[in-house]
Amino acid sequence: MTRFRAELTEQLPFPREQVFRLLSDHNRLGELIGLPVRRIRDSDQADPNGTGSVRWIGIGPVGIEETIITFEPDHLIEYTVTSFSAFRNHLGRIRLSETPDMSTYLHYTVDFDEVIPYSGPTLQAAMQRVLNRGARRLIKRLPETGS
Repeated sequence: MTRFRAELTEQLPFPREQVFRLLSDHNRLGELIGLPVRRIRDSDQADPNGTGSVRWIGIGPVGIEETIITFEPDHLIEYTVTSFSAFRNHLGRIRLSETPDMSTYLHYTVDFDEVIPYSGPTLQAAMQRVLNRGARRLIKRLPETGS
């Protein structure tokens, strides 16, 4: 079975904590990806967006549910699709590291298998567009969030 990946690497001239704060907030994520996103289950951790939290991406009943499976503040977020979708074995990973000049290196990957035969390349291209568009919006939104 073929595995598909969408990937984004970006160096951002903002502190890692500030980047993480925006990327980890389910209720603000929609601003970046251009789709409605809302947290539907809080995490049991101190941060309601942490491990075990669930977000809904979509409009009304049409969308997907993602569950946060790893949450390491200022470093790592991993999530998986936990509702029926066109993806199987889905894993999203947002990894942040600090550069020597105190900016942030972002490495965002989404790996998945297709459910519907031959749909993988189309889904991969769509996901790559969402990541690229999200990166452009992230760069515009970060100055508004302050440090």
